[in-house]
Amino acid sequence: MDTTMVTDVLREAVGVVIKLGGPMLVLSMLAGVVVAIFQAVTQIHEQTIGFILKVVIVVGVLLLAGGWMLDTLQEYTREIFALMTV
Repeated sequence: MDTTMVTDVLREAVGVVIKLGGPMLVLSMLAGVVVAIFQAVTQIHEQTIGFILKVVIVVGVLLLAGGWMLDTLQEYTREIFALMTV
């Protein structure tokens, strides 16, 4: 394995991480902003509201896209193992 191959593997790993974690992070961030605006308008300062909403969103994303995420991770893992046998 040379330097360019290691660089390509790491670049692809970062892409897979962004692809898998991105939707959950973006949706939970948007939920946090919406809850923060709601709390600022109503002057309700309960921290569990934002936390519970974020947990529900992350679980929902995992239920909806969990199969796709697992397939993507398995495909990348197979590519890594295929490179190790070469």
